[in-house]
Amino acid sequence: MKQSVKLIVGNWKMNGLSAALAQAEAIRDAVSAAGQGPRVVLCPPATLIDRISAALADSGVAVGGQDCHEKPVGAFTGSVSAEMLADAGATVVILGHSERRAAFGETDADVAAKVEAAIAAGLEPIVCVGETLEQREAGEAIAVVSAQVEGSLPMGLSERDFAVAYEPVWAIGTGLTPTLEQIAEVHAAIRAAMIKRLGDSARTAPILYGGSVKPENARDILATPEVGGALVGGASLKAEDFMPIVKAAA
Repeated sequence: MKQSVKLIVGNWKMNGLSAALAQAEAIRDAVSAAGQGPRVVLCPPATLIDRISAALADSGVAVGGQDCHEKPVGAFTGSVSAEMLADAGATVVILGHSERRAAFGETDADVAAKVEAAIAAGLEPIVCVGETLEQREAGEAIAVVSAQVEGSLPMGLSERDFAVAYEPVWAIGTGLTPTLEQIAEVHAAIRAAMIKRLGDSARTAPILYGGSVKPENARDILATPEVGGALVGGASLKAEDFMPIVKAAA
């Protein structure tokens, strides 16, 4: 595993109907016109993965899922397995997002089990970690995030392609962002925790920053030490907002 370019991931969350296909195509065309640049992944709702992966085939823009179940099959009504994501055309999956941890009570152990499922299905996992505002103000950010890394990354990731995304919970969708110094501090701690957990194989896995990433702040964030890309929420829904972030990573 060797990180040679940055990784920019668009997380559409629960946004987008069939009309959103036009935005995916616009991003595809803009990425193609821009030439060599970062790796780009779009993670739409599961209902759109098949159509968007078909539209983006051979374009250089990959498609990912936003979550998966830890089991490959079973009586889990409403759930989507990693194998189903892969079958629909996904090559990447976001796991452990703070919205999943908070709203669905996912623990580090739950996330680790899902990572194992993603690996078994041939998907590249992006594992999310991040502290709440209360934890940040209490001076616990580094300890919380480091523990999440160690608890959420199974040993099966050794020598596999994966990424970790740092998303301070208090910055997601709020317009607030940590200082560049705070981002660098946490990313350095994440790298140390990754190496502690997985050894030297974790030295080059990208660490993404997420949380109110916008065209206006993307260049500075992406130039911060140990920032290997970005996990972008609202700004990834429109090509006109997403592409300046992609270009900032070039």
